[in-house]
Amino acid sequence: MKRAVIFLLTFAICLVMPTFALAKEKKEEQPLELSANSAILMCMDTGDIIYERNAYEHCSPASVTKVMSILLVLEAIDSGKISLTDKVTASEKAVSMGGSQIWLEVGEQMTVEELLKAVVVASANDACTALGEYVGGSYTAFIKMMNDRARELGLENTNFENSTGLDDTVTNHYSCAYDIAVIAKEVMKHKLITNYTTIWLDYLRGGKTELNNTNKLVNSYDGITGLKTGTTSNAGFCLCATAQRDGMNLVAVVLGSDTSEDRFNGAVNLLDFGFANYELITPKIDRSKIKAVKIRNGKEKEIMPVYAESEKILVERGSGEITYEYKISDELNAPIAENDKLGSIIVRSGDKIIKTIHLKADRNIETVSFSFIFKKMLSLI
Repeated sequence: MKRAVIFLLTFAICLVMPTFALAKEKKEEQPLELSANSAILMCMDTGDIIYERNAYEHCSPASVTKVMSILLVLEAIDSGKISLTDKVTASEKAVSMGGSQIWLEVGEQMTVEELLKAVVVASANDACTALGEYVGGSYTAFIKMMNDRARELGLENTNFENSTGLDDTVTNHYSCAYDIAVIAKEVMKHKLITNYTTIWLDYLRGGKTELNNTNKLVNSYDGITGLKTGTTSNAGFCLCATAQRDGMNLVAVVLGSDTSEDRFNGAVNLLDFGFANYELITPKIDRSKIKAVKIRNGKEKEIMPVYAESEKILVERGSGEITYEYKISDELNAPIAENDKLGSIIVRSGDKIIKTIHLKADRNIETVSFSFIFKKMLSLI
């Protein structure tokens, strides 16, 4: 009887244990409380994804669409195509936008800086449309620029029909959490943007028009640097939030939350998780282990591999000793083209590979020809 009871108990425990293991596994896969259809947390310094949920799902991004509009305006400013002091005249199209606005009147003029501030701080649709027309030459030309830029960035789950994110009449306007994070990463490369994204309260028209930041984290989250909110009945409550601590820059994108509080809480949970559990390190490369690669039949006999010295590596805090494995070709055949791979440095944290640093050629090396050998012989004579 005892043996039968022991057998039954053992059998029951075996049945229950996988359930516990599965529950634990699921908890580890979903370590954060988020009320959102789609979300992502990305390190902007390295492009590493720390956390994701339905990150490639097509969603209506509402006014988070404006991160692309803002990017194109910043690029036009930095390239010298336009300047902050340029005067922009409001068109009928811009004035007709509705939604969040600064109530532009047809023919009214504002500077690029004033309009950019209105877009970034108050999510003004009329200001965004006016800027788009100024940068692109027309409303439709600017939308094409937005989609072209998305393709250049390799974004496969984004298509824009307008520059504002208003989605009551669109049929094919969408993006995803991952794509928005990539666009935000590009935006934050422009140092000018934080002059506006960190404003809490400002004014236009000599104090007559108040601008209050729609991103409430600007007034509450340590290290916040931006970036953009969005809300429509179709999209729900959306947020693209960027922050920096200890030299590490993160972007959290939350799409399709039920309430405004949910989107802000979700972004805070994502950012807190990233800053608490990850850090950036600078790889410690032993230059003595990087040897020259011999070139067979080349106009030069060897070449020294180079690497991007500014590369940072994202690691989990307390994840283990960082080790480096050097793999470099002994000999290669000419021709060698600039940026050809000559080897790699495998970086591990404990047993886990966390980075592969590519060693490349810094110049072209052509194959020797008969005329080259003949000239060389003549020079020796």
